[in-house]
Amino acid sequence: MGKIKNRWLIAASAVGIHISIGSVYAWSVFTKPLIQQFGWELADTQFTFSLAIFFLGISAAFLGHYLEKKGPRKSGLLAAIFFGIGIAGSGLAIYLESIYLLYLFYGVFGGIGLGLGYITPVSTLVKWFPDKRGLATGLAIMGFGFAALISSPVIVYLIDVVGIANTFFIMGSVYFIIILLSSLYLAPPPKGWVPEGFHAAAASGKKKVQQDLSQLTANEAVKTKRFWYLWLMLFINISCGIAIISVASPMAQEYAGMTVVAAATMVGIMG
Repeated sequence: MGKIKNRWLIAASAVGIHISIGSVYAWSVFTKPLIQQFGWELADTQFTFSLAIFFLGISAAFLGHYLEKKGPRKSGLLAAIFFGIGIAGSGLAIYLESIYLLYLFYGVFGGIGLGLGYITPVSTLVKWFPDKRGLATGLAIMGFGFAALISSPVIVYLIDVVGIANTFFIMGSVYFIIILLSSLYLAPPPKGWVPEGFHAAAASGKKKVQQDLSQLTANEAVKTKRFWYLWLMLFINISCGIAIISVASPMAQEYAGMTVVAAATMVGIMG
């Protein structure tokens, strides 16, 4: 038998991926510099973010079957390619002063990388942590939100030092490397694997084996009321949160008089 991977390192890899893709929450720190440099309207710059979130949802929904068929490693590598090209390509769009290229790279390519990168670790973690699913998947999602706290001040600093285009080039390269390395460790557990002592705990009644949506296929899940209640709850939550965080930095600067650095910090805390 091959050596079984450490499931906590699998969790760490998941956090690495989500910390990278979660940088999308820091988009609003790009807004004012883009408007000032090119004279674009706020609605134009915000459409870039909206497009990325749209493709996040579409790719997460329709590429789930690809993940289950090809496995988390290939799915993660594909996420690294799309997200890396999306962010680095945004630098090219800025260099060429083309908002439509920005839509293509950040919105479409970056959004597809976001969707794949979002579902890949979570789907894998559920299999490795049948006894601690909430904790394990929560750690990964925490990484997504925590990313803004790290990337916002870094992006503000880089824009000031090297400019917007070079910031995209640098961040895209860094994200690609982190997602690539994290994906290389991802793998589903061996067939029939359970954590040590799990069966004994279940037999003794100390650990209840959950029977819920995670035991269903996608086609089975969408036929249940529980799925749609969860979907609606998440839709409302994300719609409200994304609407605020996508414009948080320029709003904080214009209406609350915050400095660029303070606004970036606030975006990170909100994330």
